[in-house]
Amino acid sequence: MSATLIVAILFISALVSGIAVFFVKRDNTNSLKLILSFSGAYLFAITVLHLIPHVYEGSNTNPEVIGLYILGGFLFQLVLEQFSQGIEHGHIHHHSHQAFPLGIMASLCLHAFLEGMPLASGHQTQLVFGIAIHHIPAAFALGSLLLNTKLTKNKITIYLVIFAAMTPLGFMLSKGISAGEVGNIHQYFDKIMAVVIGIFLHISTTILFESGSADHHKFNKKKMIAVILGVAVSLLNFLFESHDHGSHQHNHEHPTEHHHDHNH
Repeated sequence: MSATLIVAILFISALVSGIAVFFVKRDNTNSLKLILSFSGAYLFAITVLHLIPHVYEGSNTNPEVIGLYILGGFLFQLVLEQFSQGIEHGHIHHHSHQAFPLGIMASLCLHAFLEGMPLASGHQTQLVFGIAIHHIPAAFALGSLLLNTKLTKNKITIYLVIFAAMTPLGFMLSKGISAGEVGNIHQYFDKIMAVVIGIFLHISTTILFESGSADHHKFNKKKMIAVILGVAVSLLNFLFESHDHGSHQHNHEHPTEHHHDHNH
């Protein structure tokens, strides 16, 4: 997947979802909750199946140290949510804000920026769509919050554009780091990835344990189906990728053996 396509998918999905608050009733959020459940399950499975093995296999850092950075990312997201009020989970706040919610906007943008960083380390197709789907309820919740302020529609649109640009910017910076184009910071790339993994684990597990009911630990049938579908899609990606990788290795080894026999 080209860098241009990745940027386009991430930017457009977030922007369109945010602007949708101007046209869609915000009272009925059942569909958004199902999308959120699907994206949470998908992100969790992708993190476990792809990102965690990748960061451990491709790192020269002590595994215990990588584990500390993952834990640090998990706790860092916990701190961010004290400012974002859970909007990255699709929480829509109906109370009115007289002033612009600077803390919420800043923490949400930082979260979105960090989400784009794993896209430079492989598994782009799986992650791009997972993050894009995750941004649908998050951007809608942000747009709903901004509508409750005294901001004009033009200013709300500008802030939504800023939010939509954060994940593509994170991807582009991460791409530069992984290519060694940003000074010597590429040597810390595995640790940066570990922090992002911790953030993904916090976000996805929080989504999975939340529901639209008063009892946040109770799963309803529709949510369970959405979660199972999210895991199933990630597993299909995992199986197809493993099969393709195995076929590539087999095809690569066969010509070598043939050449060896020819010499004898």
